[in-house]
Amino acid sequence: MMKPALYLVPFVIVAVFLLIRAEFLGKQRQSFIFKPTATLLVIAAALLSFWVPSRNSTYTIGVLVGLVFSLGGDVALMFKEHPRAFPVGLGLFLVAHVAYTVVFTLLGRFSAWDAVSVPVLLAAGIGFYAMIRANLGRLRLPVIAYMLVISVMVSRAVSTLASPIFSTGQAVMVASGAILFYVSDVMLAANRFWRPIPYDRISLAFYYAGQLLIALAASYFG
Repeated sequence: MMKPALYLVPFVIVAVFLLIRAEFLGKQRQSFIFKPTATLLVIAAALLSFWVPSRNSTYTIGVLVGLVFSLGGDVALMFKEHPRAFPVGLGLFLVAHVAYTVVFTLLGRFSAWDAVSVPVLLAAGIGFYAMIRANLGRLRLPVIAYMLVISVMVSRAVSTLASPIFSTGQAVMVASGAILFYVSDVMLAANRFWRPIPYDRISLAFYYAGQLLIALAASYFG
């Protein structure tokens, strides 16, 4: 029997497609509609895990907290012309990553995977920071904090691969979702602090794919 949350996947895909199209065409009003709509659909996908008998409430609640703060970050970043939009969005997504980190740590396991993920993320973070630091200005400390937190979040997501609480497929969903989220943020930061990236709005596809995988994983316990 198909999980209830899967019925929302086509709607998320359509919303994200329309959002990216609106971004490329510069149709701000449409972006203001489709961006929160896509995130609300992902939140609904996580909520539907409560209808699955084998649900893990700790995971679902933790992910919902992260998604709600992500929604706030999404809304803040829509107001690009406002000077405080980016710092506010950064702060809200920082809290979202903290929520994910907490739930992945509670349900994950420290293992040999950490010997792989931690050095890779550390090297990637240092290299990326060296690339963008000249243009960070007053955002240097917030960006450093954000990079540290998202790196820890990805590491803890990968740790679910060693946890008996998660099935292998489910842990792959969580780890892949976190990595896709990471990639989307790298693209966003590179475009803002390094140099313009052609078709940078494709980062939205990575972002929503990552969030959706993390949300869908809530329906696959047991």
